[in-house]
Amino acid sequence: MPHNLTSENGFPFAQTLVFPSVSVPLENSLGFDTPSPTETQDTPLSNGTVYSGASSPSDSCMKPLCHGGPEERAPYGEEIKYVSAEEEEELACGWGAFTPGCLQLFNTPKGILFFLCVASFLQGMTVNGFINTVVTSIERRFDLRSYQSGLIASSYDIAACVCLTFVSYFGGNGHKPRWLGWGVLVMGLGSLLFALPHFTTGRYTVRFSEDMGTCAANRSQACAQAASSLASYRFVFMLGQFLHGVGATPLYTLGVTYLDENVKTNYSPVYIAVFYTAAILGPAAGYLVGGMFLNIYTEIGREIDITPENTHWVGAWWIGFLGAGAASLLISIPILGYPHRLPGSQRYIVMRVSEAHQLKDGSHKKAADPDFGKTVKDLPRSVLLLLKNPTFIFLCLAGATEATLIAGMSTFGPKFLESQFSLSASEAATFFGYLVVPAGGGGTFLGGFLVNKFKLRCSGIIKLCLLCTVSSLLAIFIFFIHCPNMPMAGVTQMYEGSALLGGRLNLSAACNAECGCLRETYSPVCGSDGVMYYSPCHAGCKASRRLRSGKKVYSECSCVAASRRSGPGEAEAGKCTSSCAKRPLLLFFMFVVILFTFLSSIPALTATLRCVSDRQRSFALGIQWIVVRTLGGIPGPIAFGSMIDKSCLLWQDQCGEQGSCYVYQNSAMSRYTLIAGLVYKVLGTTFFVIACLLYKPPPAESAPGSSGTSENGNGDLQESKPPLQSDEDK
Repeated sequence: MPHNLTSENGFPFAQTLVFPSVSVPLENSLGFDTPSPTETQDTPLSNGTVYSGASSPSDSCMKPLCHGGPEERAPYGEEIKYVSAEEEEELACGWGAFTPGCLQLFNTPKGILFFLCVASFLQGMTVNGFINTVVTSIERRFDLRSYQSGLIASSYDIAACVCLTFVSYFGGNGHKPRWLGWGVLVMGLGSLLFALPHFTTGRYTVRFSEDMGTCAANRSQACAQAASSLASYRFVFMLGQFLHGVGATPLYTLGVTYLDENVKTNYSPVYIAVFYTAAILGPAAGYLVGGMFLNIYTEIGREIDITPENTHWVGAWWIGFLGAGAASLLISIPILGYPHRLPGSQRYIVMRVSEAHQLKDGSHKKAADPDFGKTVKDLPRSVLLLLKNPTFIFLCLAGATEATLIAGMSTFGPKFLESQFSLSASEAATFFGYLVVPAGGGGTFLGGFLVNKFKLRCSGIIKLCLLCTVSSLLAIFIFFIHCPNMPMAGVTQMYEGSALLGGRLNLSAACNAECGCLRETYSPVCGSDGVMYYSPCHAGCKASRRLRSGKKVYSECSCVAASRRSGPGEAEAGKCTSSCAKRPLLLFFMFVVILFTFLSSIPALTATLRCVSDRQRSFALGIQWIVVRTLGGIPGPIAFGSMIDKSCLLWQDQCGEQGSCYVYQNSAMSRYTLIAGLVYKVLGTTFFVIACLLYKPPPAESAPGSSGTSENGNGDLQESKPPLQSDEDK
C-alpha cells in the first residue's frame, strides 16, 4: 500500500524514519502497544506514517516494512527502514576513527546539553559578565570614554550580524556539532586576545600617592609625561570582542536547533531553558568573580599605597579572560566529537507536528521539499519565506526591543549602581551579580518550565510573552525615584554649603587657595562633615596617617573645618558612604524588571521555532539574531553609554582634554533610564500584540486531537493515536 511520509498538514518529511536495532520489533521501538498476532493489516499512525502488523520480527528484518510497486513509493523515494551497523557507526561519538566505547555514554541529549551549557556559561561569563564588570577599570586604565567602551561591547553584536546569515544557513544544513566546536574555539581565542593589552602596555603606575595629594605636598607630572596614547588599545579590545561574536554565533542558533531536533517536542522548551539558564548564570558568575578580581591590584605582587576605594585603583581585570579563554579551548574538544545527529533522534523528527504560520498563497509548502535549502540558490527564497511570515517578523522586532534594554543595562548596570549608591566598582559588580543570579537565571528557566507545564501552543506562548512584557513595563516606573548625589564641594554644592548650578564647577575656595591644587590629582575624600572633596588638597588637608584598618585619614583640613566651624576637620580616603533610604525599593523593582524580562526569553524563542517550517528553524534563528543585534544589541550599549555621558557632572581633565567621567548626576541617570525603558517596553508590548493577532495556525483538520497526551513526545500538542485494528474490526 502507499506509504507517503507526511506530517499532519500533509507535507512530506525531509528525513527517513529509522530505528536503532534490528532485533526489536517496530512497534516496541516506537513505544506503542504491541498488536495481537492476528493483526496483519498495515495500520496508519497519527502522523500519516504506517507500520506493519507482521507478527514475525525476522520477516521485518528481511524486507522493507511498507513495500509496494515502484509507482507506490514515497514522493522522494524515502522508505521506513532500520539503521544498519554502518549508519550506527556514523552516529558514534568521537573524532574520526577514534570512537572509544566510554565516550558513547555521553552520546545522548543530556550529554550534549551538558557541554553546550558549559560553553554558554563561559560565553555569558566572559561577554556579559567580565566585560561589563571591568568597563570602569578599562576606562580608567586605558583612558576611554563611555561611548568608546560601549563601542567595544557592541563589537560582539557587529561580528554576530556579519556571520549569522552564513552560519545559520549553511550550518543549519551541515554538521552542527562541528560548527559549534570550532565556534567555541574561536571564542576562546578572543578571550585570550582581550587580555593581551595587560601584557603589552607595561606596568600601571599611579601618577601620585595619597601623600602627594595633600596641600603641603601637592604636585603632579608634566602634561607631556602624563598624556598617553593608551586609548588606541580599544581596537584590540574590539577585535577580541569581534572574535567572541564570531565564535558565539553558532551557539545560540545551531545549538538551540540541535537540541530541539534531538529531544521530544514537549521536552524541547525545558532543554532550551536549561541551556539558556546556564547562559544567564554565566554573567552572574562573571559579575561575582570579576568583582573579586577587581579587589586584586592589576600588577599582582606589587605593593601599592592606595586601596580599592581610591578612584585610581585598577583591579586585575585580565585574570578572568585568561581563565575563560583556556576553558573554552578545552570544552571545544568534546563538542567537536559529536555526530551530526544523536542516535534515536529520527523518531522525534518524523513525529513532529508542524505549527508553522500558514501563508495565504501557500508558499510555505516549499520548505517541505527535502532538497530545499541545500544550495546558495535557495537562500533568497528562504529569506522571502521568512519575510512573508508576519508572526516571525514581529517576534523578531519584539526581541530587538528587549535586547536593547538588556544590552544597555547589562553593560552599564554596575555603573548605575556604583553612582546611585556611592559604591566602588567591585562592590557594584557584586551587587549586580546578586540581582542577575536569581532574577535572570530563575526567570529563564521558569519561562521554559511554564511552556511545558501548561502545554502551551504557539498562540498561547505569545500571550505569555505579552503578559511578561506588560509586567516589566509596570515595574520600570520605579526609575521615577533615585538616590540623591552625595554632596561634593565644588561639584554639587559650593564650599560654603549653598547649591551649585548644574554644569558649573568651582573647585577653588579661600580655604584651599594657598594649596595650588591641580585637576589631574583626582582622589576623592570624605570629610567628617559628610561632604566629599575632589582631593585631600581641595579639602585643605595638610597631614595624613594610616589607621590599623588600613584606612588613610587626613587631618588639619581647613575646608572641612570651615564647613563645621568647630576647629580643624578630618577626612577619610574614598567616597562617602551613601545612606539612601530608597535603596531596598529600587533594588527590588530592578529585580522584578530583570525577572519578567528574562521570563519571556525562552517562550519567545520557542514561539519563533514553532511559527516557521522545520527546515527553516536554524536559518530563522539566524535571521532573528541579525534583527535583534542590528536593532538592539549594537545600538543598545552605544545609546546607553551616550546617555550616561550626558548625565556626567565631572569629567577627567587630561591636560585640557576630556577623559572619562568621575561623577554622574543620579537624577539625570534615572530619568534617561526611565525614558528608554518606557519607549522600548511599549514597543515590545505592541509587537507581541501584533504577532499574536496575525498568527494563523494550521487548519483544524491537520491539527492533532485533544483527547490527551500522546506517547510520542508531542505532549503540548495533545496528539491522539488511532485505534489499532484487529481481524474482528475488518
